[in-house]
Amino acid sequence: MELMKLRIQDMKYSAGETLVLSFEVLEGKKPLYQAGQFLTFVFNINGRELRRSYSLCSSPDVDEPLAIAIKRVENGEISRLLHHKTAVGDILQALEPNGQFAYLPDKEIKRTVFLFAAGVGITPLFSIIKTALRREEYSKLVLIYSRRSVAETLFYEELNDLEQQYPGRFKIIYVSSQNKNLLTARLNVFLIEKIVKEELVFDKKDALFYTCGPIDYMVTCRIKLLEMGFDISQIKRETFVLPEDEVDEDDTTEKKVKHTNTYTVILNFKHKIYHLAVPYNKTILDAALEQKINLPYSCHAGICSTCIANCTKGGVEMDYNEVLMDDEIAAGRVLVCTGHPTEDGTTLVW
Repeated sequence: MELMKLRIQDMKYSAGETLVLSFEVLEGKKPLYQAGQFLTFVFNINGRELRRSYSLCSSPDVDEPLAIAIKRVENGEISRLLHHKTAVGDILQALEPNGQFAYLPDKEIKRTVFLFAAGVGITPLFSIIKTALRREEYSKLVLIYSRRSVAETLFYEELNDLEQQYPGRFKIIYVSSQNKNLLTARLNVFLIEKIVKEELVFDKKDALFYTCGPIDYMVTCRIKLLEMGFDISQIKRETFVLPEDEVDEDDTTEKKVKHTNTYTVILNFKHKIYHLAVPYNKTILDAALEQKINLPYSCHAGICSTCIANCTKGGVEMDYNEVLMDDEIAAGRVLVCTGHPTEDGTTLVW
C-alpha cells in the first residue's frame, strides 16, 4: 500500500509521559479522515519492518494539522524511539487514516453522547469531542475521564476550555484514583449507572457510548450498559492495550484454533487474485506477507481493525478479536492478522 510522508511540525511533551506530535503532509493534500480514527506508522528498524497505530487527537473539523499522542512505554521500542530519538523536521511514513471507532456527526440530531476514557484513551475521544461540538448543534456530550491526578490528565486545559465554551452541551466528570471516596475513585458499575441516568437528556435509543482504555475497563462499561437496556450497536470501543499485556481472568472465552491442516485461500485484493496455502500454525496475514502480498495491517493482535476483510466463501476462525461485533462476524467480516482458514477455497475480499 502507498505510504504518506509526514514531516514532524511540532513536538509537545504533555501530561503522563505523553508526547503530542503534529505533522505536515509532504505530498498531496491532507488526507480525509473521520474523528476517532488512527494512523498506522511504518518503521524500518535494523532491517525489520515494524508498524504501530496511534489515534489522531486532531479533528477533521478544526483547522489544525494531523496530530497524535504517544505515551512512553518503558519497554516499548517505538514509543522510546519517538520520545527520545526524533526531532522537528524528521519525516515519518504512515498509511492513510483508518479505523472503525469513527464518529459520524449529524447536524440535525438531538442525542446524548457518553465518552468513557481511561488515561491516554482520551486521545481519539478528544478528536470526537471537537468534531461533535462543532458539527452538531443540539447534542449533549458527557466525558467520563479516569486518570490518576490532574498532573496526569492529558488535554486538561483544552478540555476545560471546551466545557466553558459549550455550557450545557459539554460536561466533564473526572474520576481520580487519588480520590478518598472509594466509590468514585475508580469507574464501577454503580457509577456508570448513576452518571447515565442523571445525564441522559434525549431519547435513549439515540444515545451513543464511546469507550477507550484497557480491555477490562471497556468490558465493565459494555456489560453495564447492556444490562441497562442499551443496544450493542450503541456502544463503540477502541483498545489501547495489547491483549498479551493484560491478565485475562477468563480466557475460556477466547477461541483456540484446533485445526491442524493446511488450507487453500483465495485473496481478492486491489483487483488482483492471489492463491495461498495457509498451514494451521500461521495466520492468513503471515502467510500472505511471506508471499510478498502487502495486505494492510498494523497491530498483528486483533485489536485495531486495519486488516479487516470480507469472507465470501469458506470460513475463518480468529485467535483473538477485540474489534468485530457478532453481527459483523455473522456477515462475514474477519481479521486476517489473527485469522486461520477452516476449509479449502476460503475466499477473502477487500
